Amino acid sequence: MSRIMLASLLAVAAFLSSTVAAQYPERPVTMLTGYPAGGLVDVVARLVAEGMKPKFSKGLVVQIKPGAAGSVAVSELVRAQPDGYTFILTPHSALVIAPQLQDLAYKTPDDYLPFINVVSYYPMIAVRTESQYKTAQDLVADAKAKPGQIRVCSPGEGTSSHLNLEEFMRLAGIKMIHAPYQGWAHSSVAVLGGHIDAVVAQPGELKGQVDGKRMRVLVNFTPQRHPMFPDVPTAKELGWDVANGVWYLLMVPKGTPASVVKYLHDAAKEAVDDPKFGKIMSERGIDVDYRPADKLRADLVREYKAHTEILQRIGMLKK
Repeated sequence: MSRIMLASLLAVAAFLSSTVAAQYPERPVTMLTGYPAGGLVDVVARLVAEGMKPKFSKGLVVQIKPGAAGSVAVSELVRAQPDGYTFILTPHSALVIAPQLQDLAYKTPDDYLPFINVVSYYPMIAVRTESQYKTAQDLVADAKAKPGQIRVCSPGEGTSSHLNLEEFMRLAGIKMIHAPYQGWAHSSVAVLGGHIDAVVAQPGELKGQVDGKRMRVLVNFTPQRHPMFPDVPTAKELGWDVANGVWYLLMVPKGTPASVVKYLHDAAKEAVDDPKFGKIMSERGIDVDYRPADKLRADLVREYKAHTEILQRIGMLKK
């Protein structure tokens, strides 16, 4: 192919791309999510989508594609046409943990285009009120006295909650048994029934149990004390530098036109800036955490590397 012909084809492609972008959105847009209906991801996705809808006169629908810790939906996203008509809301764990444990259609932050972070939260460790553990120090002291006997559950193996627990055990110099459960509905019952000694869970899940005097929070993994639990110390305060949060972000396939990405970003930014959105998130113990594309991508690269080290250390890293 001659250089002149190649240049002409590239010019035509660029023109068509700019024309499509200029007309965006001219048909319904789909927001994918990778977790079941009714869960926190679904709740946040639908709230963000509702706030974005005024910018999408042809329609914006949320489509659930659950499975494999969110990676089924992300895999569909990276294979989608890069035209802005398919984007996803996903926890960053599906990006920095799942692809290191499985062979997926994506691997690193180079394989997709994140354009805005919307919220974040940090897990906590709690026990039932009848527990002998009144403080995190009590839990650690007993774990040292009885290595490998105390059982702590999380929403699942390889989740951010699980990896926070692993880092906590490493830095505290203790060994407890990690018991993965399929979400809060199962793990909370196990703790309240006395079958499990403690649970790693997110603030919004714990609030009702704490308010009802059924559970007590021992330590949180936030950088600062959580306003919902102001009397609960952070792990950092107690000498253990553990603060792995969970972020929910939006992204599109690589190659999506810049003007389309900006349109999506601005619509999402308007949704998360709405005071009603912030109020609902606050009531669930979740922080509105806006980060634009450049900062978000740098954060994902850092988190990917950090999780490589953790997964390697605990023997979960895929060979």
